[in-house]
Amino acid sequence: MTAFDYDLFVIGGGSGGVRSGRLAAALGKKVAIAEEFRYGGTCVIRGCVPKKLYVYASQYSEHFEDAAGFGWTVGESRFDWAKLVAAKEQEISRLEGLYRKGLANSGAEILDTRAELVGPNTVRLLASGKTVTAERIVIAVGGHPSPHDALPGHELCISSNEAFDLAELPKSILIAGGGYIAIEFANIFHGLGVETTLIYRGKEILSRFDQDLRRGLHAAMEEKGIRILCEDIIQSVSTDAQGRRVAQTMKHGELVVDQVMLALGRVPNTKGLGLENAGIKVNERGAIIVDAFSRTSAPGIYALGDVTDRVQLTPVAIHEAMSFIETEYKNNPTSPDHDLIATAVFSQPEIGTVGMTEEDAARKFDELEVYRAEFRPMKATLSGRKEKIIVKLVVNAADRKVVGAHILGHDAGEMAQLLGISLKAGCTKDDFDRTMAVHPTAAEELVTMYQPSYRIRKGERVA
Repeated sequence: MTAFDYDLFVIGGGSGGVRSGRLAAALGKKVAIAEEFRYGGTCVIRGCVPKKLYVYASQYSEHFEDAAGFGWTVGESRFDWAKLVAAKEQEISRLEGLYRKGLANSGAEILDTRAELVGPNTVRLLASGKTVTAERIVIAVGGHPSPHDALPGHELCISSNEAFDLAELPKSILIAGGGYIAIEFANIFHGLGVETTLIYRGKEILSRFDQDLRRGLHAAMEEKGIRILCEDIIQSVSTDAQGRRVAQTMKHGELVVDQVMLALGRVPNTKGLGLENAGIKVNERGAIIVDAFSRTSAPGIYALGDVTDRVQLTPVAIHEAMSFIETEYKNNPTSPDHDLIATAVFSQPEIGTVGMTEEDAARKFDELEVYRAEFRPMKATLSGRKEKIIVKLVVNAADRKVVGAHILGHDAGEMAQLLGISLKAGCTKDDFDRTMAVHPTAAEELVTMYQPSYRIRKGERVA
């Protein structure tokens, strides 16, 4: 019998890697985990957590404005970017400490080093040059923002990584991209007082989201003062005599701003990892190819999270890690369930969604019932804001099952989490109708839309 140094070696200290390593160690397995940057991964260090903190910070400008409608007189307000950055750093450092503590308490060996594969079951630790072996290896190294190397002047641009720690807040910024990262940062910077322009090559922002929400958010962002340029791209970036960025665009000429941010997708962190040494196959994007149980093409090696490019969400990586533990250490073969994943875009207003868009559902089902409400939230009646909430349910007419739920408005993400349970349980529109409303709330619209707004038959909308 071959003796290994470890039962499990985890490469990557993000959500998926930490969860798999901690749970395996808690089961009595000899575990080591290696991370070359900071424990917590993209989500904790330079993703979901700091982003949400910055979202909160950026909302205060509107809160101060809204206060007058409710009888409050707010004095002069000032924003200190450096204080926000410092507070963010304190919080993510606290969370990183909790990740390390959880691993240590479970008995895992924590290694602060890059780790690369040098062969089957074999890993080299770059900090020491030491080579170790493991019966099983989990690769959970995540991804990074695409640098968009083909763009002349890309080195003059920032990504979401750098956006959190800029030396000073720019007066103006041009953000390239139409996905959730670009949208969220456009709202963040605008809320902090930055003149913000978004440029996107597509016809409408947020592809793959429901069309009503895409259009509704676009309109809301422009109403706030965010400039959105669709069907356009940046062709090059240079600097002027003052050090400002000069972006040459295809349709809108030169745009001169303090910063250009590229939010044009993410790339799996597989370069230089030594995958070929272990016989691990990747796809054309460099993502590790896995089967239904997160197994790679190399025996004993598994991959979790963004490095597999399946669904790039933190809870998905954690779920995949827990499925790995069930399969490999609890004799309970469990395939990760990637169906009906609720998600949110922390734009302003938020998007919360779960299930199929109207467009996708129309292609799958012969007939749909679509329930849609658009209304002004109660808070806006006194604050004077023109914002609207959109609530939408997509129902398969044949069995009345709700196959999609989509919300644009404050706290839409919170609503989507609960809707995810309903759709996962297979609830029908009749179940929604039988549920008593909580009044006065925006969410009550979900259970008070009794008549369909319209139907879709064979892909065509009918009254």
